[in-house]
Amino acid sequence: MKIIEVKERTALLIEQLTEVWERSVKDTHLFLSESEIEDIKKYVPQALKGVVHLVVAENESGCPVAFMGVEEQKLEMLFIAPEERGKGLGKKLIQYGIENYSIRELAVNEQNPLAKGFYEHMGFRVYKRTDHDEQGKPYPLLYMKLN
Repeated sequence: MKIIEVKERTALLIEQLTEVWERSVKDTHLFLSESEIEDIKKYVPQALKGVVHLVVAENESGCPVAFMGVEEQKLEMLFIAPEERGKGLGKKLIQYGIENYSIRELAVNEQNPLAKGFYEHMGFRVYKRTDHDEQGKPYPLLYMKLN
């Protein structure tokens, strides 16, 4: 497994990461309907192109299997292909982000308890809750800071 900061965001890479995003969301965001996932997916390429730091984990074949986006000490996104979950990759990415970008906070869907538990395991604690996500949808967000 290799972790790299992406310098060039090619169309192929954006396509590959969007696929990782979709498979990850379908595996972890069970509160979203298929049509909601399709709606959100339209914005993923733009988010991938726009985030300041895009870090990708590649498998032995050089294919992206996980990624995170970081901006101003905040984890903006972290998605892992379903077949790679539970192997320590999320931990490696978070540690990389803390060491290289001083990640101190993040937001996570309250309805994604595995992710919340993972972030708590990594030392983050909830300091705020909202009833809606950033798009105004009725998905509560938990804002977490690193202790």
